[in-house]
Amino acid sequence: MSRRILVINPNSSAACTRGIATALAPLGAPPGLAFAVTQLPEGPPAIASWEDWHSVALPLCRLVEREPAAAYVIACVSDPGLEAVRAATPRPVLGMFRCAVAAAAARAERFAVIGFVAASEARQRRALQSMGLESRLAGWQALDLPMDVLTDPAAPRGRIAAAARSLAATGAGAIVLGCTGMAGHVAAAEDAAGIPVIEPCRAAGAMALLAALPAG
Repeated sequence: MSRRILVINPNSSAACTRGIATALAPLGAPPGLAFAVTQLPEGPPAIASWEDWHSVALPLCRLVEREPAAAYVIACVSDPGLEAVRAATPRPVLGMFRCAVAAAAARAERFAVIGFVAASEARQRRALQSMGLESRLAGWQALDLPMDVLTDPAAPRGRIAAAARSLAATGAGAIVLGCTGMAGHVAAAEDAAGIPVIEPCRAAGAMALLAALPAG
């Protein structure tokens, strides 16, 4: 069995993929196990609409079928294709949104989400409903910025900081960054909010390491 954790960015943004790899880099893996980060070349520039979300399910399944791994992570915070990919492999498949929410729920009774675009809210609320955690959502706010702006090291920080402050004021005890494109802006969000900020790449990476460990 392959001793890698395959982390798949379902969009075609190279900047986003680099950000995912950078976010995962500090996570230590045991000897013989490593993260491998890739992307779908045929994916949309970002998972913004429901059409984008549905369009990547089959390509994700095909990639997983031909690329063996100890575990898989779908590196989009709307968890596209999660159920389909789980049906395509017996290995663990994790979605970044669900992992980040689990981490937030472990830190605080109520949490909030900074979303990518307004259309993401319905998808993320559906996931929260499936987890039985929607009632613990204190607030949700979209940035509505293009992916190339979101992944810029400086351009979106004012918007992210403002959203973080606003969501902290709702009574949330933790904030989830609702897009992998925000991976480089954790410190800015946390400084502005004054509460823990959950970065989904690291949350999912940590859970994937546990899932990939051999039993016993």
